[in-house]
Amino acid sequence: MDRFDIRGGNRLAGRLTVKGSKNAALPLLAAALLTDELVTLRDVPDLADIRSMFKLLTELGCQVDYTPPTDPDAAGGVVRIQVTNPEISHARYEIVRTMRASICTLGPMVAKRGSARISLPGGCAIGERPVDLHLRGLRALGAVIDLDSGDIHARTPKAHLKPGRLRASRVFLGGPFGSTVLGTANVMCAAALADGTTIIECAACEPEIVDLANMLTAMGARISGAGSPRITITGVEKLRGVDHTIIPDRIEAGTYMCAALITGGDITLDNCPADALMAHIDRLEHAGAHIHVDHALDPMRTVARITGPGPRGIQPIEVTTQPHPGFPTDLQAQLMAVLTLADGNSVITERIFTERFLHVAELSRMGASIFRQGPTVIVSGVRRLVGAPVMASDLRASACLVLAGLAAEGTTIVNRIYHLDRGYERMEDRLRALGADITRASEKDEATTNTPAAVVA
Repeated sequence: MDRFDIRGGNRLAGRLTVKGSKNAALPLLAAALLTDELVTLRDVPDLADIRSMFKLLTELGCQVDYTPPTDPDAAGGVVRIQVTNPEISHARYEIVRTMRASICTLGPMVAKRGSARISLPGGCAIGERPVDLHLRGLRALGAVIDLDSGDIHARTPKAHLKPGRLRASRVFLGGPFGSTVLGTANVMCAAALADGTTIIECAACEPEIVDLANMLTAMGARISGAGSPRITITGVEKLRGVDHTIIPDRIEAGTYMCAALITGGDITLDNCPADALMAHIDRLEHAGAHIHVDHALDPMRTVARITGPGPRGIQPIEVTTQPHPGFPTDLQAQLMAVLTLADGNSVITERIFTERFLHVAELSRMGASIFRQGPTVIVSGVRRLVGAPVMASDLRASACLVLAGLAAEGTTIVNRIYHLDRGYERMEDRLRALGADITRASEKDEATTNTPAAVVA
């Protein structure tokens, strides 16, 4: 199992290109199941979750060809997907358990193939994320859904003894913690081939949903309102192929912005989705970062320069995670790492995943002063963090611990970084290019190094 060895204290400076968005790519890849024609996606990042989706699509009867970029600092590679066997519709547990976004294939398959069987996803380290809203939305479109041996089995209603089309409806997707991004993607994909006009109320407003709507529209779907709480979809009988470029990853961009602030660095980000990061940029600027965005470019593909903090150091702030366009829960842990070094007390409230605080104990091992009460954490800034062995619990907590290690005195060992590989491409190489002292090591390497030499008789 791999780990990062980080010797902190280096000021990061340089230039990076933000990779294509993982959270956009996964539902876009699943949407390729909606057509028999070729789907080409560009700026696809090389990540563990993306490779898992490739494997799943292959099992579901698709030919998947991935071409990596010739420039390692490019935004991503190109993937071409062509359905070759539409008769396969079972997403097995062995794949689904490695990647919750497998659920994104449910809506496209039941709409296009008339039937889908997907293993029911479980919980994860940041808490339960049930799929009841997905199923509620598909049932509203007329899908018949049963649970069978741990699988979700969804099928369209029969028409003259043959699978029929889904039927348009008004669908409400609000849940106890707001709307559901993947649920909105599932229902929108299914409604694109349904009979009639579907209205999704309390739809997710995230830019990844807008990107999916843009791709579906280019495939011939009729969609309006994406990016707002009400999306209208008028179903069509058939969708065509498409050549689509994925939006940049706002969470990756936000993470490297935090890296600039916590190390007092100077980082320029190309292909930066600044328009999708307004809440994050606002909080970083209040915390002492200086951020200049070239607004002459596409607002989702800007050049952003992040420096700081000024002479006053990192300043304490208050932040509450909210659905987009509020502060994203996927950047909560990274911002907490920054605020451990603020000059005063900061307050962070988590409204999306209330148990998303497993990184608190690990930051405390590094000398952070953090007090949690329910969904709220008070971070009392300290003068320094101290390197220590820490354990990553999930993807964004892993990034948080790497950021803390970059600023800490001494050596930080971040274990179980396979979490990071799900969402950050070659993070150690990209940080090293900015001046970080970071290396990847594995237990196998350590065992080889520590094996005593043979004794010659």
